[in-house]
Amino acid sequence: MDTSTLALVGVAGGAGTTRTAVEMAATLGRADRSVAVVDAAFGTQGLATYVEGRLTDDATAVAVGESAFEAALYDVDYDAPGRVAFCPAHAPFERLARAKTPEATRTLERAVAEAADRFDHVLLDVPPVAANQAVAALTTADRRALIAPATQRGVDLLPRQRGRLRDLDAPADAVVATRTDAPDAVALEDADHELPAGGPVGPATLDAESPLAPAVAAAVEDLLGTELALDFEEPGLLGRL
Repeated sequence: MDTSTLALVGVAGGAGTTRTAVEMAATLGRADRSVAVVDAAFGTQGLATYVEGRLTDDATAVAVGESAFEAALYDVDYDAPGRVAFCPAHAPFERLARAKTPEATRTLERAVAEAADRFDHVLLDVPPVAANQAVAALTTADRRALIAPATQRGVDLLPRQRGRLRDLDAPADAVVATRTDAPDAVALEDADHELPAGGPVGPATLDAESPLAPAVAAAVEDLLGTELALDFEEPGLLGRL
């Protein structure tokens, strides 16, 4: 049975959690699935950089009851058969603080449930767990994957976040290593999936020849318990060179 909601939880800032969520969403869109990405990383607000145009409503406004969830959803045009929509965080500090209260996080949980009713899949972009909205996002999700960079820092911080999720009775179902093709990459022995960098600008998974595309698709199929039936091409001669 397909998993409806998946929380992607960074083990550290800069782990590549937002980029991974975007690449997974593009992959699902390419497979003709509808997918929403909800931003729980209120501090960094990285998902907003993947939305073009002016952001008038956002995830924090939904959390504090100032916007409806539908108003904070922004469809992105990835030239894919499925619907891909982002609910980013993009707010002044005052609203960020209000969006982290227990009542606001309960409202966010209801928004995630609403998204699960309207989309085939919901991906939650979750920072290292240290605030109410991160706890709400990971505990409301059906499954959770820890995102760790293939660096010594990723190796060192992975046990801490894994333990924190266990303490919240929401253990990680998998570990996804990012940037595994970097020259200074180290082995992340606990990784269930390994993702290469894929280039500076995403989503690279829309290119069937990208080495990131099949790696992300395999991770999505495993983490969501689904089959995407996507085809991938071998890089041409110039690409191999």
